[in-house]
Amino acid sequence: MTRLSVLDRFRPVGAPGAAGRSGVPAVDGQGPAAELAPVFAALASEVQACEELVEAARRQVGHDLAAARTQAAAIVSQARLDAGAARAVAAAGVEQESGDREALMMEHARREAAAVEESGMARIPDVVGRVIDALLAPDIAGTK
Repeated sequence: MTRLSVLDRFRPVGAPGAAGRSGVPAVDGQGPAAELAPVFAALASEVQACEELVEAARRQVGHDLAAARTQAAAIVSQARLDAGAARAVAAAGVEQESGDREALMMEHARREAAAVEESGMARIPDVVGRVIDALLAPDIAGTK
């Protein structure tokens, strides 16, 4: 018995003449499942290979994901360590800036104190002269 192919189900209908329907299925009893069974059987090894590729890809994704999580945890840990060091550097910078500002303010205060002292020392002779004049001047009440 010869095996029917997909094209064997179509038989020519009628002889030349009036237009009629052509390509009418000759065998409807078998249906698409019987016709496609050899195709799916031929593809079974390819389907199996694809399933193996998908499973291998899933395993690789799991491995890559675990590695990425480990790497991310290491990055976060290092960032936390670096943050502590950065805070220490920032605190030292703030302390240095504060010290510099304090030194400038102290220098400014010393200059102002020196200027006040110099101004006061320059006025001493004038003030002493007025005090002496006041002491030596005749008393308004007439006593000396």
